[in-house]
Amino acid sequence: MSRSFKDYIGISLKGLAMGAADVIPGVSGGTIAFITGIYEELITSIGNINLGLFKTLKEKGIKPFWEELNGNFLISLAIGIGISLFTLMRLAHYLIESHPIKIWAFFFGLVLASVWFVAKQVTKWRLSTYIIFALGAIIAFGVTQLTPAGGANSNFYFFFAGAIAICAMILPGISGAFILLLLGVYKDASEAVSRLDFEIILIFGLGGITGLLTFSKLLKWLFSNYKNMTLALLGGFILGSLNKIWPWKEVLKTEIIGGKTRIIAERSVLPANFDGENHMIFAIFLFIVGFLTIILLEKIGDKKTN
Repeated sequence: MSRSFKDYIGISLKGLAMGAADVIPGVSGGTIAFITGIYEELITSIGNINLGLFKTLKEKGIKPFWEELNGNFLISLAIGIGISLFTLMRLAHYLIESHPIKIWAFFFGLVLASVWFVAKQVTKWRLSTYIIFALGAIIAFGVTQLTPAGGANSNFYFFFAGAIAICAMILPGISGAFILLLLGVYKDASEAVSRLDFEIILIFGLGGITGLLTFSKLLKWLFSNYKNMTLALLGGFILGSLNKIWPWKEVLKTEIIGGKTRIIAERSVLPANFDGENHMIFAIFLFIVGFLTIILLEKIGDKKTN
């Protein structure tokens, strides 16, 4: 695929958006990849990474190796994600803590529109497709109901958490950051990035690479052989994840972790039943903005395709 420098800047910007989504518990970078039109290329490119690539490097040189790797695409995307992770994490935390209802309302609109977007990609809906869609929604909803664990401090556990979280990050609707919360290592991971603790970052990274290379091959196979069913499942995942990012929550349980009060259990409530200012006008406005963002991205994608 022939691309210009401008195209790769666009891919980096998509990576920037993916990284921003991945640092927010409840929002998936995979969803952003899907709605920006790079999901299948991402999964295929990662899935193609194998020992044969190094054979190409040895026998044919760097250029054929880089082209077979789709290196320009992957490095452009990685740059965007990396910049986002290292620059936007603190801002994301601040916004969520200071303006939770407004931020979640925006993401709720964005993710809800993503369900519609993914559903449109299914070329033929059958009973089996509806069933797998419902199953995906139930699974994702169940994940949002789980209680975060206390975590562990061993290097192996960090490696394991990185592998599991990266699998979630490339699944639309399943938040990698929320998986880290469930595993009890979100605080460790975010603090490691903030203070540039390269040992922890390296361990997480190695776990992530391992999980990514393994899981992407499965996704590549599913898209090749059961595309409609896979899309329906992913759409269900996105729908089920909406419970996690519903703006109005009632806190059921908190714990003091690292000197800070952390929410352990909560449930979604109607705005009228919310204990506090529900910011309804702002929430509706930002919900619409989030929803229209997906519509706009789709229109831009259609123009580029045509």
